Amino acid sequence: MTDPTDAIQFGTDGWRATLDTFTDDRVRIVAQGVADYLREEGTAAPVVVGYDARSSSPGFAESVADVLTDNGFDVLLPERDIPTPTAVWNAVDRGYAGAVILSASHNPPEYNGIKYFPGDGAPAMPEVTDRIEANLGEPEALPESEHGVVVRDDLVTPHADAVEELVASYGFSTDDGNVNLSGLTVAYDAMHGSGRGVTDAVLEDAGAEIQRLRCDEDPEFGGGAPEPAESNLHALADHVVDGDADIGIANDGDADRIAVITPAGYLGENRFFAATYDALLEKDSGPAIRTVSTTFLIDRVAEAHGERVVETAVGFKWVADAMGEHDALMGGEESGGFSIRGHVREKDGVLMALLACAIEADEPYDGRIERLEAEHGGIVADKVSLDCPDSEKERVLDDLEDQIPDAVAGVPVERTVTVDGFKLLCADGSWLLVRPSGTEPKLRVYAEASTVARVEAVLDAGRELVAPLI
Repeated sequence: MTDPTDAIQFGTDGWRATLDTFTDDRVRIVAQGVADYLREEGTAAPVVVGYDARSSSPGFAESVADVLTDNGFDVLLPERDIPTPTAVWNAVDRGYAGAVILSASHNPPEYNGIKYFPGDGAPAMPEVTDRIEANLGEPEALPESEHGVVVRDDLVTPHADAVEELVASYGFSTDDGNVNLSGLTVAYDAMHGSGRGVTDAVLEDAGAEIQRLRCDEDPEFGGGAPEPAESNLHALADHVVDGDADIGIANDGDADRIAVITPAGYLGENRFFAATYDALLEKDSGPAIRTVSTTFLIDRVAEAHGERVVETAVGFKWVADAMGEHDALMGGEESGGFSIRGHVREKDGVLMALLACAIEADEPYDGRIERLEAEHGGIVADKVSLDCPDSEKERVLDDLEDQIPDAVAGVPVERTVTVDGFKLLCADGSWLLVRPSGTEPKLRVYAEASTVARVEAVLDAGRELVAPLI
């Protein structure tokens, strides 16, 4: 008989799978693993259980709550589906043992996922998830007299208030100590996810005029995936580029990530990171934390302000860990996840939406980007994915280690970085990165350079290098 725990593997951001594998029985097994971990830690504090807008998520959340209460833990459930950062912020603010989130983020509706955040609000590190995996087993209930209770509450309002207070504390677009976005028109695309009625409400409360796209409830996400990639945001881009709105904001399915549209078009997460960090450095000081797949433009901005950058592996847990260690002003990754000093160390698309709009109201992003690129040089970045079974990823990378080239598309390789996969730094400032996806059976190939032609050449070279090894 197959062991049901065999299918449960925690990757970069918890365990995700299609619903034929992601079953109620397995969700309960993970919940028991969390309960046993918390018991080993000696905590009896309550746990927040949050969930996203998928039709399967509320039921899975109730199953997690059942297991946790059967193990003696009180559980706080939200009144509705909520952004992941909303659940995490509430767990930290209330001094709880952590948060369990039912969400597959940007994946299509046939997926779901589960992840645990410890009480400090940062994503669980491998030493935590390894212990949860080691505790996976069929649920075991305590005597009924020792059971916890489930309470439902509004988690959205206190998180929204905290976001507004934090952005105001940096001094962007403030009036009487509050963020003032009056005069700014924002097009907001929730992609039918949990940001609807949350991110747009925060922006509207700050005075912005809101044009809402895909802010209705739809567990099927309109038949696609709630992934705020450029290719999925054409309608949002039209609103801004045609002049109907000053800025466009999109969140992914659980609203922990952000994408931004300006009158010049899709801003791109790399440029957004650089420009936002530059704006923050006008108000405060501190290093930036970026992943190995994120632009070196961050480094140039930091250097211009006398600051430094810390590079981490891909995955916000590594960014969050480094943010704590280095007291960073901002941390982020090229996939659109960011946080700033003074907040929980989890990416927050609600926070970043308000911050982006406040920065835009002070000085438009397009002008700031033009100035930064005039000073530091332009960037072009892109990536592709190659299908690769999870079981083959380690072998492919081992084989790749023996075949690192001396040049990439005709330009010598000066140094190879092995923080996460293999990153080849070329003499002209371009780079190629090959690393395994932590959420899908794929290898990612990234490139950055100063021109589109060079990026295309680097990506082609990356494909030619890796494809024969798979």
